[in-house]
Order: sequence, then structure tokens, then C-alpha cells
Amino acid sequence: MGGAAWRQPRAILWATAAVVTLGFLIALEIAARHYGLPGPIVTQAQEVVVAPKSGFLLYASMGLMMLVLTWRQRFIALGAAIGIDLVFILVRWATDTKLTEGHPFGNGALWVILGCAVFAVTRRKGPERVLLLKGVGLGLLLVAGRKTGDTWLLITSKTRPLVLDQYVATADHALGNPSWLVGRMVTATGTIGELFLDSVYTQLPVAAVVVALYQLRKVAVERRFPSHHLVRTFLVIGLLGPAIYMIFPVVGPIFAYGADGGHWAVADLWPDTPPPLGTPHHMAFDEITPRNCMPSLHTAWATAIFIHSRKGPRILRYAGAFWLIATLAATLGFGYHYGADIVAGVVFTLTIEAALRSHERGWDRSRIQLVAYGTAVFAVLLVAYRYLPVEMATYPWVFGPLLVLAMVSVIYAYVRTTRQWEPKAAPVRQAEPQPELV
Repeated sequence: MGGAAWRQPRAILWATAAVVTLGFLIALEIAARHYGLPGPIVTQAQEVVVAPKSGFLLYASMGLMMLVLTWRQRFIALGAAIGIDLVFILVRWATDTKLTEGHPFGNGALWVILGCAVFAVTRRKGPERVLLLKGVGLGLLLVAGRKTGDTWLLITSKTRPLVLDQYVATADHALGNPSWLVGRMVTATGTIGELFLDSVYTQLPVAAVVVALYQLRKVAVERRFPSHHLVRTFLVIGLLGPAIYMIFPVVGPIFAYGADGGHWAVADLWPDTPPPLGTPHHMAFDEITPRNCMPSLHTAWATAIFIHSRKGPRILRYAGAFWLIATLAATLGFGYHYGADIVAGVVFTLTIEAALRSHERGWDRSRIQLVAYGTAVFAVLLVAYRYLPVEMATYPWVFGPLLVLAMVSVIYAYVRTTRQWEPKAAPVRQAEPQPELV
């Protein structure tokens, strides 16, 4: 019976995905070691003992894992995680261990996740084992995605010595240099505004977990995961995005045109003085700053949160809209991205979301057309940023609206097509008139 189960197409698909994921992580580990730094596997293993980079993310990951548990088991797991963290804090205090970076908590959450994996293998059988292992895998994938992204960023900085910021900054004139405009606005808000936007920007994965928790709230009762949810989109965005970084390396305005770029910057212009028009060139940059701008993955992830929050209660819909707006303000206002990155990020997300939903529901003509159209628009955007930046800057009243129209057209196509996929409510039958008794 067990052998027959493994021969099922879905089981084979899961096994193949697991092998590919493991191979990908090993390859990144080897690449990181080549540059003298630990990769995603080692850095995650270290957090079993050392202070984690993000304790909030580990607890959020544990929260996803606990969706497959009963309420009693959830309280036990949470209590165990907090207890383990208290032990770690006491040991560090007793040994006078100083934390140079990271959070003093989070190890307990990782211990609980790993403990549940051991428990699933040794004490559970059949569908219950599979369900618990899926919960553990979901939690670990969220953390592994963060570690994988960090390694990818290292690789981009080491393998792409030349960046294309001058091309994107020139093309951004068609949009009115929004990073410079929003940057001055954020600076005017002072420390309070900057701290607020920074908290929104850095805790984006936690916001995603909140939406995912709502989507997956019935897993413990139904004993199965829904066919599509936010975590899948998040992971695919994080997997594909860095590949575009390698093709189109960009460091961002605050580095290429700001004080943070040091002597590598063109000049110290951001955010007070928009870059002058001229003929763009490839420019050399340091081997430390990640080439992580094109497309803006923070915009992509915030867009995914917005999309997946649309079917939630009103407070969740408001939160999704708020997080999208605040993330856009932060990405532009801190000088991490150009306006062109934002446009590409939105198109990137809608195309991925359409592809994932089509894969679950089956590919028909409308779904193929939507994914193909989104892919084509994204490719045209990259080509235009690279080969037509001067023309875009020279005729902003032509290319600016065209860029916005291209993005809006993908949004419209996505909304129009996906509405056709939604189940239509059955019409309420009217009661037949009954003859009255005389």
C-alpha cells in the first residue's frame, strides 16, 4: 500500500520538489563557502544555539507550524518555546555572553519546530504524520527562504561587479524621479516617521504570516492544507527574484547616488538633487552592497499580501492595503528603489500569482494568456530600462504614462481573468405560488 502511494503523481511531485530544494540549498551553501561565508544551511543550523537574526520570524514560522496542532498542543508548544528561550537568556547572562547582533529570543521556537519533526517521524503514522511534517516543512521553508535570500544577495554582490543604476535612474525621469520626491517627504517626517516606516519594511515577513494564519486557520479541523495560499507565493517570489538580480544588477539610489555609496557613488545627490540627464553607462561598485533592486521584491511581497488579504475580514483587508502603501513609501523614501523597480515588482508578482493559481486550477486559454501577457510586459520593461532610458527621460510625458499603463493593464487583466475563476453563487429559487384554500 505504501509503495502504491509513492507511485501516485502527487507524491512523486512532492518528492521531486524536496530533492530539488535540497540540491538548491546545497548549491548555495557551496557558492557561499567559495566566498568564505556560511550558506543558508549552516546559518540556520547555527541558530539552534546562537542568537537568531530574527526571533520574530522564528516565532512566526512556529505559528505556521502550529496550525496543524490542536489548541492543547499549541499551548504546550508555545510554553516550551518560551521556556527554552528563558533558559538561553539565563545561560547567556550567567556566562556574560554579549549579543552583538540578532535577537535574544527565537531559539526556543526553532527547537520546538525541530522537535515536532522528530515527534512526527517517531510517534505519528499515516496521514497524521504527513500533516505534521507538512506543517514543520512550511515553518522551516519560511525561515529557509530568508536565509536563502541572504545568500543570494551575497552572490549578487560578488559576481556582478558592474551595475546598471545609471540606466534605471535615467529611465526613472519618465516617472518624475519618485525616489527623490518620496525621500524628501520621509526626511521631513523626522525620526518618528523613519522609525515607523523602517518597522513596516523590516517586519514584512511577519505581516505575511498574519495573512497566512488567517488563510490556514482551518487546517487543524479539516486536516489538510488549502490548494493555494500566501506562503507559496512568497517563496516563489523569493526564489525567482534573485535570478533577475543576476540579469539586471542594480544597487539603488541611496548607494549609487547617495552618501551610503561612498566613493563608489556617482555623486551625493539623493534625495535633494535628481540625477542630471546624460548618457548612462555601466558603473563599477563594491563587492558588499547587494544588487537587489530590479525588481523590488519588497513591493512584490507587499503586493502579494494585498492580493491575499482581499478575501479576509475588513480589518485584514485594511491591514493589507496599509502594508502595501507603507512598504511603497519605505522602499522609495529610504532610497532603496527607483520608481521603475516598483512598476516591475507589481507586474512580477501578478504574473507569479496567476501562474500559481493556474497550476492549481488547470491551464486553460485565459490563464495561459494572462501568464504570457504578464511575462511579456515584464520582459519589455527590463528591455526598455536597459536600451531606451535616454528616450524615456527625453519624452517623459509619453513614456511615463506608458509605463503606468503597462502596469495597470496587467492589473486589469489579472482582476478580469481571476474573477472568472471564482465560484458563482447559485441563484435563490423563488417559492412556487400555492393555491389558496377557498
